[in-house]
This record gives sequence, structure tokens and C-alpha cells, in this order.
Amino acid sequence: MADLNKWAPSDVLEPIRRFLEGDLTMPSMRVEQFMDGNALVVRAELPGIDPEKDVDVSVADGTLHIKAEREEKSEHKGKSGYRSEFRYGSLSRSVSLPPGAREEDVTASYKDGVLEVRAPAAEQAPATGTRKIQIDRS
Repeated sequence: MADLNKWAPSDVLEPIRRFLEGDLTMPSMRVEQFMDGNALVVRAELPGIDPEKDVDVSVADGTLHIKAEREEKSEHKGKSGYRSEFRYGSLSRSVSLPPGAREEDVTASYKDGVLEVRAPAAEQAPATGTRKIQIDRS
């Protein structure tokens, strides 16, 4: 089972990547990740997004990638005039998969504004105790 108290390389590099790409001023994707049995669970807050059209979830080289496009529009018509506002932008996060996770076993679902991605990891054999190796003299 992966130890989530340790930082993975992608976790350490994420803020650096965001800085270099100039998107630190963009709203970040809020995520939580935890182990549920032998599966890594990543939940991302993505309210108001059409997951079929605006979200891309992919896996490559042991890393989960989540990308989303957000576009919000509002119009206000009144006696004093017309006002229109819009906001748009891209959100993305990358998370290292646990050792033994197979790309074809990763699943994703979306409900009530939350994207949930599950990546089951292969059961690891329990570690055995220390075994002393005898040295033969020739």
C-alpha cells in the first residue's frame, strides 16, 4: 500500500509547473486524495462543468492527469442598461498513481460537482521478516 504521507515527484513539481506555465493566478483545482483499501481515490471539485464535454481524465507513465475547461457567463438586463460578464479558464492537476496500479483499471465518475477517480493497485505481498544469508567460505 502506498504511503500517502510521503510526497510523490508529481506532487512536489505541481506548484513549479503551474508557476512556469504562468497559471498561479488562475483558480486551482481543489483535490483530495486518499487510499480506500488498495485503491487510490482522487476527488476534484468541478462544480458547474459538463464532465463529458469539459473534462479530460488520462493516465500516462504512472501519472493521473485531470484537465478541465471552465466557462461561466451571466447577463443582467435592466432599465438602466445591459451588463454581461464571463469567466473562463483551464484547470489541471497531476497525481502519481500507486505502485502496481494498471492504467486500464482506472475509473472516473462525476456527481454533484465532484469528479472521483479510482485507481486500484495490485495487492502487494506482505513483507517477510529479515533473513540472514550465510556466507560460504571457499
